[in-house]
Parts: sequence; structure tokens; C-alpha cells
Amino acid sequence: MVEGKFNEIHGWAAIKPGLEVERWSYKPRPLGENDIEVKIEYSGICSTDLHVIRGDWGKELFPTIVGHEIVGRVVTKGEKVTDFEEGELVGVGGLVHACHEPTCRECSRNLDQHCSQKVFTYNDVYADGHQAQGGYAEAIRVESRYVFKIPANLDPVYVAPLMCAGSTVYTPMLHAGVKKGDRVGVVGIGGLGHLAIKYAKAIGAEVVAFSHSPGKRDESLELGASEFVNTANESEVEAIRGSLQYLFVTSNVDPRKYKDFVTWMDYEGQIILLALTQGELEVSPILLARRKVSITGSLIAGLEDQKATIQFSADHNVLPVIETFPMDKVNEAIQRVENGKAHFRIVLINKDDD
Repeated sequence: MVEGKFNEIHGWAAIKPGLEVERWSYKPRPLGENDIEVKIEYSGICSTDLHVIRGDWGKELFPTIVGHEIVGRVVTKGEKVTDFEEGELVGVGGLVHACHEPTCRECSRNLDQHCSQKVFTYNDVYADGHQAQGGYAEAIRVESRYVFKIPANLDPVYVAPLMCAGSTVYTPMLHAGVKKGDRVGVVGIGGLGHLAIKYAKAIGAEVVAFSHSPGKRDESLELGASEFVNTANESEVEAIRGSLQYLFVTSNVDPRKYKDFVTWMDYEGQIILLALTQGELEVSPILLARRKVSITGSLIAGLEDQKATIQFSADHNVLPVIETFPMDKVNEAIQRVENGKAHFRIVLINKDDD
């Protein structure tokens, strides 16, 4: 059996609910014959990380190392791993295991992110009882199936957010069939929203950016939007009613706003919910029927969608706008995200001495 290089993995863990992480280490699960050990170079900060650190969902497994936007290099591989080489640049996203049995209703349809045996990158437990730990650390051991090759033309520091934020917005575009010439709306110009604009623009869609902050106008247009709508300006909102084929909601909004969103849509338009809005959506069934509008949602990407996201990003040079922090400044970075000060996405960088 191949032994891993990291008998103990050092990282930054949430020990209890709050908004701070601290130095902590754990003994990783044994390196399986189909596993890969990755020395982490970059780890993005996602809003899900903060939810878990705060204990928002009441099912957190403390201590826990969060982080599921991971880029690093292969340092060890199991005996049956033949398609990766040591030193190769790779990424890890939000999922690290699913059953992939032919009889699995989800995995057989490339919906492994919904498999009943799925294991998330952190705050989850493998069937053998080992807790999954994430990317705010020096290394991670992962089933090779969920390790992704990074194309050489992508700068790795920008790739980390593509492993979650990028795949989160591109996957529903792929499945919905967004195409050149479609009129696509994006609500919320933040970590997800700015990437949604970039992906839709790269597809060839006409992008309409929506925000209640008029200061986002110039940057939205620079990102690739054709139009900007200040949602506090009724005349601007009125001008776009009935015109959108797709609307991607990437920020938390008052659930009562969805009845207004429906009126923005063309007939047979689709509203895709990407932010986990608190509360119940308030939409009249009659309004939906009259407009022939559907509302759906999307969480993380599965195996094939993750690959598609990376390849599309490489082919079209779709990269996030980021800020960087050294890993040992992770608490400053977390506070910056929590306070809404981050310029779209933050990436933590591991130094050699971390």
C-alpha cells in the first residue's frame, strides 16, 4: 500500500460556532488505491464556508476545516491511479464521493451531487466514519475521480473560485441550454453574479445586470453586461418587463420579490435560483401560468459538469475577479467577506512555511 506524504495535515479549523478559525491538525484517512493526495496552493473562500463556521445550519461537525475551492499539486497517488502524475496541477470542488453505481438513479444521470451516498468536501462523513476536511489546510486526500486536471492556459490563482462559484453559475446555464442571442438577466453583482455575467457573455447571450446599487453600473458593463438596471429605479425596471429568457438570481433577496421577477420574463422564461433565500417564495400560481414562467434552482456541480466548467473557462478565458490573502491571514479574509468588503472573490495562498 502507498503511504501518503502527510501523516498529519495542518490547517485552520472552526473549533466552535463563530467567525474565527484557528490552527488545528488531523490524521487523514488512509490513502486508498484510487485516492490522490494534493498539496494545496490556493483555496477560495465561499459563502458556504461562513455558514458552516458560524454554525448557521445546526448540523456542523466541529472541529471542521472548510474550503471547497481548492487548487494544488499531486504529491501522492494510490496504486490504481494512472491518469494523474505527481506534480500535476489539479483542482478539487465541493464533492469528494458518490457511489457511481449503474443502478443509482442519480449517478447514472450524471447527477452524482444528489446521490444518497455523496460526501461533501467538508462537514461530512465518509462511510468508513472518517470526517471529510476541506481546503483551508496544507493538503487534502481525495478520491481521484473528484480531482480535476487544470488546463495549462489557466493561471492557477484564479482557478480556485471556478471549482465552486464558477461551476455553480455555469452548470445551470449548460443544462438550461442558454445560447447565443438569448436575453439573460443576472440579479446581484457579487461573487456569483460577476461570474454569471462573464459566462453568459462568453456563451454569446445578451446580458442584463440587476442591482439596487447604482455604483455597480460601470463595472457590470465592463464585465460584459449589455445593460444595467437599477432595481430601485422603477422606470428602468419597467423598460425590461417581459423581455428575459433566463434570470439567474445570485444574491439573497426578499422572497416577495419573486412575483416581480416573473413579470420580467418573456413567455416560457426560466428563473434559476442560485442563492439560498431565507423564507418562502411568494408567487401567484395564476401569474406563473399566465406568463408560462418556471422557477428552478441549482446547488453544486456534479462530476461531468465540473469538467465542463473548467474546459469552458479555459476555452473562453472566463476567470473571476479576486483578492488574495496569505493562509495565515485567513481570519482577516473571513471578516472581509462577512462585512461585504470583498471585491467579488477571495483566494487564500499557502506559503511554503504554512
